[in-house]
Amino acid sequence: MGLAILVLGLVVFLGCHVFTTLRGERAALVARLGESTYKILYSIVSVVGIALIAWGFAEYRANEWVNVWYPPVWTRHLAALLVWPAMIMLVAAYARGNIYRKLKHPMLAGVKLWALAHLLANGDLGSIVLFGSILAWAVYDRISLKRRTDPGAPPIPVGGMHQDIIAVVGGSVLYVLLATVFHRYVIGVPVFGA
Repeated sequence: MGLAILVLGLVVFLGCHVFTTLRGERAALVARLGESTYKILYSIVSVVGIALIAWGFAEYRANEWVNVWYPPVWTRHLAALLVWPAMIMLVAAYARGNIYRKLKHPMLAGVKLWALAHLLANGDLGSIVLFGSILAWAVYDRISLKRRTDPGAPPIPVGGMHQDIIAVVGGSVLYVLLATVFHRYVIGVPVFGA
């Protein structure tokens, strides 16, 4: 049941994110509902998807674990290393400096790196479904961004080196918090010392 809930959560969460790439349909829905209502509904659907993913993955880990392959121990160390720049990229999406300018879409780059790192270190079915789906969506979304023709939002100003410092420091703090607190107490797996 946990794996089914996980898949349902992925369909809900990634489905609403894929919907945003369908620019004509999105524009029609925004025109019908209004921008604020659309954003509220989008947020609610996203949170429901995340909750289902978390619940399903926890149930799967507790009751349905299925090993597909057995990654070597060094892949866990590589994953821990790769997630650090992934977190910096996530923060760089908001602290827009040279990292943002170079990557163009640092959040998607960070999500792809994060998902790939977790795919390398986890060989169970649930992890493959979870991280593989997120990686596939991020690749799809990046391709769709290259093909969009609608004007979208006006460009956001991009700063310089000081924004990069904020991204590196903020991403590093986020990485440490995720690795030392979140991963151990929420996921139940320590990143370091495992």
